[in-house]
Amino acid sequence: MPIRMPLKLFAAAALTLVSSMAMAFEPQGKVECLAPADPGGGWDFTCRSIGKVLEDLHLVPRNVQTINMAGAGGGVAYAHTVSKRAGDEQLLVAASTATTTRLAQGQFHGMNADMVNWIGAVGADYGIIAVSKDSKYRDLPALMDALKKDPRSVKFAGGSAKGGWDHLKVLIAAKAAGVEKLPRISYLSYNNGGEAMTQVVGGHVDAFTGDISEAQGFMKSGDLRVLAVLSEKRLPGDFSDIPTAREQGIDALGPNWRGFYMPADVSDEAKQYWIDAMDTVYDSEEWQSVMTRNGLMPFHMSADEFENFVKSQIQSIEDLSKDIGLIR
Repeated sequence: MPIRMPLKLFAAAALTLVSSMAMAFEPQGKVECLAPADPGGGWDFTCRSIGKVLEDLHLVPRNVQTINMAGAGGGVAYAHTVSKRAGDEQLLVAASTATTTRLAQGQFHGMNADMVNWIGAVGADYGIIAVSKDSKYRDLPALMDALKKDPRSVKFAGGSAKGGWDHLKVLIAAKAAGVEKLPRISYLSYNNGGEAMTQVVGGHVDAFTGDISEAQGFMKSGDLRVLAVLSEKRLPGDFSDIPTAREQGIDALGPNWRGFYMPADVSDEAKQYWIDAMDTVYDSEEWQSVMTRNGLMPFHMSADEFENFVKSQIQSIEDLSKDIGLIR
């Protein structure tokens, strides 16, 4: 004999289902991705590359619009997100270790990591130290020897602000190499990695500090020679001929995760949608292909793990910045 649900219970269950469906979030119309730098750098790459895969996988209704908002090492975009875009459920903002670095050093004045929603990471980009093809420095130890003799003898260019992640990578390597008077090392800040590399390739600055994904074009043209990648071991594929700092006797690591945050005050459904979307993107063949082509290494975790990681990294970078005299 079939079991029949009482009419009142059936109606209640149907109402619950309709309500849950009504609460489900899906993006409508324009989705924006805020890149906190000018075109050509790592944040711009993150927005445009992820945006394309979101489109290909039909996770957005139409094209993702990348908006470049340079300034203060990402601080302008962070402040804009916190003060102007709270509750905006269709805004993603590219982030990286550079973001946590500025938060760790108190550079986003009056703002902290709890003021946004951390959505997820989609890979790790490793730091490099590079010179122009005509540079007299043939390997990383030679460059570090010059710094040991005179910390001001080599000028570095990077796409982060002074004291930012690109700057820190040089200091991490120099400290590992035994260079003294780290604060005296010359570092020139540019709006993005592309502009910094142009200065190095043009012979105006001695060396570039940035991430390998930023350097693809100049590496392929032969204008930029990478002295070292700051990874645990050599990167695969087209990057396998680049030596690590470690194998040159300098124990320096500089991983740079790439991911996203979004404004506070969004609904739980919207936040979960974008968390799930990033999981889908990361697992897709399309994104894995992008990672392989651009030297991104695996780096992905659940939303809660990622938020905890972000806060832990902020603390460790704060400690490092104090150790090398960047902050008190």
